[in-house]
Amino acid sequence: MISDSRVISFSDLQSADLYIDAIYQGGRSGNAGDDPFPKLLSVSNQGGFRYRGSLSSFGLLVLTSSMNDPDWPDSLDRETGTFTYFGDNKRPGHALHDTPRKGNLVLKTIFESAHGGKEGRKKVPPILIFSNTGEWRDVRFLGLAIPGAGEQPSSEDLVALWRTAEGMRFQNYRAYFSILNAAVISRAWISDIIVGKNNSPFAPEAWTRWVETGTRNILKSQRSLEYRTKQEQLPASQTDEEILKTIHSTFSDRPHDFEKCAAAIARLMLADIAEMDLTRPSRDGGRDAVGKLRLGQGTASILVDFALEAKCYDPKNAVGVREMSRLISRLRHRQFGILITTSYVDTQAYKEIKEDRHPIIVIAGIDIVTLLKSSGYAEINTLKSWLDTEFPPA
Repeated sequence: MISDSRVISFSDLQSADLYIDAIYQGGRSGNAGDDPFPKLLSVSNQGGFRYRGSLSSFGLLVLTSSMNDPDWPDSLDRETGTFTYFGDNKRPGHALHDTPRKGNLVLKTIFESAHGGKEGRKKVPPILIFSNTGEWRDVRFLGLAIPGAGEQPSSEDLVALWRTAEGMRFQNYRAYFSILNAAVISRAWISDIIVGKNNSPFAPEAWTRWVETGTRNILKSQRSLEYRTKQEQLPASQTDEEILKTIHSTFSDRPHDFEKCAAAIARLMLADIAEMDLTRPSRDGGRDAVGKLRLGQGTASILVDFALEAKCYDPKNAVGVREMSRLISRLRHRQFGILITTSYVDTQAYKEIKEDRHPIIVIAGIDIVTLLKSSGYAEINTLKSWLDTEFPPA
């Protein structure tokens, strides 16, 4: 448990406001009665989808996530205020909307309403997002959300993805939500929601503004520390470490081939890469690429040049100042760089590129893992199959 977070005890849940990033404790009896949500929000004590009302008339929707499912990696981007959430059809055997708790049908319903103008938005329930802390049944409040993300077109807000598991193909939803700029959700509003009172005067301004006009006042937070530490660049879980180890071990004896993989990883992060050409092997055992990123659409778009450097390093070995300087020296005016490594960038090198404002994107070990997981390569066997198929030995 993080010591400097606001913590609300189990006994105080029924009267508590909801504060961004505060922890709401569950009980300590070791049974289902420890769940905090029945006391906190008067919803059930089971499932990632919990709601008041019915599918035709929602009063409140609570979404919870462990944030550590390797196959379906829910995530919160605090800088953009975007929450990525995967539906509840996570195993083969069911149709997309035929899940026991109807979670995917809930997603379909609220996103259709959100796209239905003012009258549709009035049907969208307040959506409260929580994550598990890993301590007992304690949860952390991530915010009040609305369907969709400002950076994504509406057609991408809710997408059914195909996945393969146990030799069978099936679909599940990937949904984007926006966290509204509401630092505190008052108990008065929660109480009004529970008793079914519409048009409560205690609703946050950001919520009522969205319902009335569709304007999104999103909670965005700028990083106070611009460069990442070693711990922030490397996987923390054993499952994620295994994914990164698989990538490194595949290319450790053929670092030239890693550049092809790095180019594919870059495309996973930057979908609008228009072209990319591999260059000759370099003396230090790596290979580089140059390419063009498309900004805009159609005839109004422009192409921006970039240079890519790939480093297939053991996660214990950092990318240092020398390697970073090599990439910086290759950048021309109005060009940006991409560094992709299976390890991390050491503190001095990272500080220098940030303090000197070099336009370089760092894709470190944890970024590679996150991109692969979100693209359907969370299982080691699936990942190995992809590597063997797309990047066989020359």
